[in-house]
This record gives sequence, structure tokens and C-alpha cells, in this order.
Amino acid sequence: MRILVMCGAGASSTFVAQRLRAAAAAAGREFSVRAGTPDTLERATETVDLVLVGPHLDDRFPELAGSARARGSLVALLPSDVFEDRDGTRTLALVDDAIDAAAVESSG
Repeated sequence: MRILVMCGAGASSTFVAQRLRAAAAAAGREFSVRAGTPDTLERATETVDLVLVGPHLDDRFPELAGSARARGSLVALLPSDVFEDRDGTRTLALVDDAIDAAAVESSG
């Protein structure tokens, strides 16, 4: 699974991406997780399976979600307390929730 953690400048998303990568590895899951900005998604040449949008971009979420979905990506808005997730396990659970929600949506 290829995941893009998106924030305004790419700084705070770097911490979330690192923690998510570590939590996925500890759970034995192969995720490619990188940090970026809205421009990163627009310039991407490869498909991103899931875009996690930072909470400080919530006012732009409809626009960003539309762009991500148009590229074939799942998308989820991260909660405001995501930066308190020091080991990435809560963020990994959010990834699983997004995947599960998409599976239910596509089957029903």
C-alpha cells in the first residue's frame, strides 16, 4: 500500500509518516509511506492508494479529497490530535478504518 501523508508544508506530515511507517513495520505490514503537500499529489506520477490529509487542511478537505479520488486514491482526514500518536499505532488504525470503509462502500 502506498500512502501519502499530506500537510501544508510537508513538515508535520513527515513525523506522522515516520511513525506510521514504524507502526506498519512492527505489525509486519509492507507500506510505502511518504510525506508531502497538496502539490505532491498533483505532481505524482505513480498512484497513491491512500491520502491522509492533515487536520490543519480541513478547510480544504473537500477539494483535496476530490483531487485524490479523481486519481483513484482513498482519502481520509486525520484527527486534530494525530500528532500525539507517538508510536503510530492510532494512525495505523485510521488507515485500517479507511480501507475497511472503502471495502464496505464498494460492496454495498
